[in-house]
Amino acid sequence: MALPEGSAEDLLRTLAPQVLGAVVRRYGHFDTAEDAVQEALLAAAVRWPAAGVPDAPLGWLVTVASRRLTDLLRADQTRRRREETVFRWSFDVPAVSDTDDSLILLFLCCHPALKPDAQVALTLRAVGGLTTREVARAFLVPEDTMTRRISRAKQRVKASGIPFGLPPEAERQERLAAVLHVLYLIFNEGYASTSGPSLHRADLSTEAVRLTRMVHRLLPDDSEVTGLLALMLLTDARRPARTTPDGALVPMADQDRSLWDAGMIEEGVALITQALPRGATGPYQLQAAIAAIHDESPDAASTDWPQIVALYELLMRIAPNPMVALNHAVAVTMASGPGVGLPLLDGLSALRSDHRLHAVRGHLLEMSGDVAGAREAYLRAASLTSSLPQQRYLNTRAAGLS
Repeated sequence: MALPEGSAEDLLRTLAPQVLGAVVRRYGHFDTAEDAVQEALLAAAVRWPAAGVPDAPLGWLVTVASRRLTDLLRADQTRRRREETVFRWSFDVPAVSDTDDSLILLFLCCHPALKPDAQVALTLRAVGGLTTREVARAFLVPEDTMTRRISRAKQRVKASGIPFGLPPEAERQERLAAVLHVLYLIFNEGYASTSGPSLHRADLSTEAVRLTRMVHRLLPDDSEVTGLLALMLLTDARRPARTTPDGALVPMADQDRSLWDAGMIEEGVALITQALPRGATGPYQLQAAIAAIHDESPDAASTDWPQIVALYELLMRIAPNPMVALNHAVAVTMASGPGVGLPLLDGLSALRSDHRLHAVRGHLLEMSGDVAGAREAYLRAASLTSSLPQQRYLNTRAAGLS
């Protein structure tokens, strides 16, 4: 049966980690296998929309990827011994494990030997099914730069010598934390792009939600996995109201809340309500609880800021970092006034080169009546961000105070 191009693309994204898992499980060679799988996905993307999806699409992809892997290994003249082994391989479709290999691949891509940006890039490529060109576009770098970055990451994974499988029980929770952090980074870059002409890149945030749903499906009883999925849904629900039709940024207090996605909010609230009573409370659950308070408030004036302050104080105790402290200062200001919140910014020297600190300072100074100080802070913030919508918004705020 022929499928619309978009439907075929969605199916390929879903199958990509399963195909890679099946090929790596049988043959090893993660770095070369990943290239072979990408070529199989490309072949399917060209063929399936016109010819129709085969009866066993996973088997079709595994077979094509296995044959392409053989070709790639045979072409490597420095690996003659490996070539002799590959030559004897049959092309029967490998048995696919009853358990989804996607979680194993996520652990592999988030290997501690890799830097966070390499973990993100490799995850998008190997588990998300994005091409190198799509990953490069997400990072706003040339394709050849991303090719080298992904190649180095794959070589590091290969050199580590770790087997294809879940990490030992003693390492699993720590490695799961790295997986969740990578998914969190992907979502944040999609929801609030650090550079470029758009405030958000829906392709990245949507992919992060999809991958986190997959992890939640595999680990439904993990409260932090549930909390991260809830946080993403509750945050992404506001995306339709975050910009004007011409792309200008709209602060949360000024957003038309009727545009927020009620279905995502309902699902997110249900998830965090389910997660909080189970086991230890982690940072993603606390952030999701804060997001739920915002989303369930009918308007900005009704926001329960004292409760948000309390949650941020708990968050600072279990997972302190400068951004949590900055958000806490905002919550304190909204609950008790800028005279209480402004002094809290003085201890955040780690963020002195981050536009968000200066944007918050400008907002708090404006609330306190210090027009000149607010204008200076807004202009400083605008000079530090590479996001064009953020620059326009901050410069507009500064101009309004002239």
